[in-house]
Amino acid sequence: MKALSERMHQFMVHKLGLPADDVPTKRRYFYRKYGTTLRGLMEEHRIAPADYLAYVHNINLHNFIAASPPLNQMLAEIPFAKAIFTNADTAHAERVLNVLQVRPHFDFIIDITTMNYKNKPDPLAYQQALNMLGVSGEECIMVEDTPRNLLPAKDAGMTTILVDGQSSPSLGIDYVVPTVFHVGHIVKSLLPMGDNGSTIL
Repeated sequence: MKALSERMHQFMVHKLGLPADDVPTKRRYFYRKYGTTLRGLMEEHRIAPADYLAYVHNINLHNFIAASPPLNQMLAEIPFAKAIFTNADTAHAERVLNVLQVRPHFDFIIDITTMNYKNKPDPLAYQQALNMLGVSGEECIMVEDTPRNLLPAKDAGMTTILVDGQSSPSLGIDYVVPTVFHVGHIVKSLLPMGDNGSTIL
């Protein structure tokens, strides 16, 4: 995330010509008002989102992540349909999943372009994702590492799991786990084994 953040900063300086000292304040403003830097740049600077996404995601993922056999095993043991719901684009999501070597576990990728650049935590993005999956919120479990992105999920009826060792359950958050490797145990405890009618986002 630090590397991606640096690429966002560079885009705003080198592509838009904004003063480097102003970028952190501008990004905090975009994050609060729009949910993402991308959405803020689209609304207030009319950038081409595809150019931004290509620039920001142009990093060597192998410097940061690698194949994860424990993650692969955990996902294999969860007997429910799984979907990626991301503020990134499909190309980046595919690269991440392929480096982790867990791509076969995911039936759907719902990305920022699919949502017509609506992004988490915009409630409309969540409803659009549910519509695309053809399920209700009550049939879904959402796993996230950002607390505010779980609030609209809870409002839509989803069970919510936060991956964050520093937090505790609160409004909009049903379960908190310290690492993603603890998600499997929670998920399997929520629904009967063999029930494959639910979706994990």
